[in-house]
Amino acid sequence: MQNTHAKTEKILSELGVLQLGHFRLTSGKHSDKYMQCAKLFEHPDKSAELCRDLAQSFKDQAVDLVIGPALGGIIMAYEVARALGVRNIFAERENGKMTLRRGFAVPEGARVLAVEDVVTTGGSVREVLELLRMRGAELVGVGAVVDRSSGKADFGVPFHPLMTMEVRAWEEKDCPLCKEGKPILKPGSRSV
Repeated sequence: MQNTHAKTEKILSELGVLQLGHFRLTSGKHSDKYMQCAKLFEHPDKSAELCRDLAQSFKDQAVDLVIGPALGGIIMAYEVARALGVRNIFAERENGKMTLRRGFAVPEGARVLAVEDVVTTGGSVREVLELLRMRGAELVGVGAVVDRSSGKADFGVPFHPLMTMEVRAWEEKDCPLCKEGKPILKPGSRSV
C-alpha cells in the first residue's frame, strides 16, 4: 500500500478538503489551514477509497461493528464497515450527551471500531468510547482520516489515522496573517 499520509493529503488537497489561507476557526483562533472533511464525502469514489485504506489498518482485528459519532462519522462508519464486511451504527447527541438512538444496539462483548473524519481534541470519540464501555463492548481501536492533534490524541486503544497534521492556530492579536493584512474566512458548521 502506498504511503497513506501522502496519498490522503493529495486527495484532500485536490478535493478542496484541506484548504490553505487565513481562517477563523470555531474556537475563535486564527489558522493558515482548514479542514472541511464533509467535502470528502461529496465524492463517493474517493471517500470509499480512503475508508478502505483505513479499514486495512484493522482488517486482522476481527471487528464486529463500526461506530462513528454524528455527524462527521456517519458516512465514514458506513464505508469502513462496508470495507470490513460488518455492521455499522452511529452515536448522536441527545440532551448534550452522546447516546445510541434509532434502535441501535451494541451486543455485550462485541469487538467495536470507532471512526471519525477529523480528530482535533478527540472529545467526541472519547464520549463514544465511554458509551461503548458502558455497554460491555471490546474496543478494537479508533480510526480517522485526519489526526489534527499532531499525534497528541490518546484514546487508550490503538489509534490509526490516515494522515497526521499540525494545524497552527493563533489568538487574533498574535496572528501573523492578520499582521500581513490577509483577508480572513470563517468556514465551518458552527458560527463563531
